[in-house]
Amino acid sequence: MKATAPKSAGKIRRGAKQEKSTKPEAAAGKSAPQSVAKAPQVKAKEQVSADARPPALKKLKTVRDSFNMPAEDHALIGMMKQRAHAQAVPVKKSELLRAGLRLLAALSDEVFMATLAAVPAVKTGRPGKEKK
Repeated sequence: MKATAPKSAGKIRRGAKQEKSTKPEAAAGKSAPQSVAKAPQVKAKEQVSADARPPALKKLKTVRDSFNMPAEDHALIGMMKQRAHAQAVPVKKSELLRAGLRLLAALSDEVFMATLAAVPAVKTGRPGKEKK
């Protein structure tokens, strides 16, 4: 009588550990030359990627906000984005606004108040629907 293996012998179950193969193919050395050839390439990639990686930055907590502004000021944001793009520095609207806030924070109180006085107040809330 021949001994037959169970039907599930060739299948790998989820979570089951795989055992190392002891087949003659693996022992014949087919995989050994490939791993030797790949080993120096992998080390070179690791060295390059380790050198090229910037230092890890602490993730900043962000807050979502919305506000109204006159169309002229909104157009200024577009012009500033184009100006940065012309210098090969792509910039987002939020980055421009944050940069402006940092500039305002660095001003003296007199210049800060004069700058605020030059900006017209805008009605808060959502803009009304246009009537047809």
